[in-house]
Amino acid sequence: MRIGALSRRTGVSQRLLRYYEEQGLLKPQRRASGYREYDEDDVRTVRSIRMLLGAGLSTRTIAGLLPCTVDDGTGPVPACSGLLPDLHRERERIDRAVADLLTARAALDALVAATPQADPDNPDACLKAVP
Repeated sequence: MRIGALSRRTGVSQRLLRYYEEQGLLKPQRRASGYREYDEDDVRTVRSIRMLLGAGLSTRTIAGLLPCTVDDGTGPVPACSGLLPDLHRERERIDRAVADLLTARAALDALVAATPQADPDNPDACLKAVP
């Protein structure tokens, strides 16, 4: 199938599919005309890429993980025990990002709580803080 058909089958734009190829995540065959030719394995690979991206992994990390995974029909499943350190590292990175987001949300909550309510008679008025 050509890139347009793969795009329709996976819901991923043609531009993004080309990006995946640039990143080494997809390796389509090339016709004599230069057109990319994809098969059913590429459909599964794109779905795996999307799932791993959704899990917060970078395309660089995914490029290292994909060769050591198999698709069991529900998504990529690790097939190499050597993946475990990488998976733990990615989970720790995500944990740090979650902690940072929770800290940012707490700071925003404090700002919201400290912000005076708008004057119903003059909702566009800006109250100035008194030093």
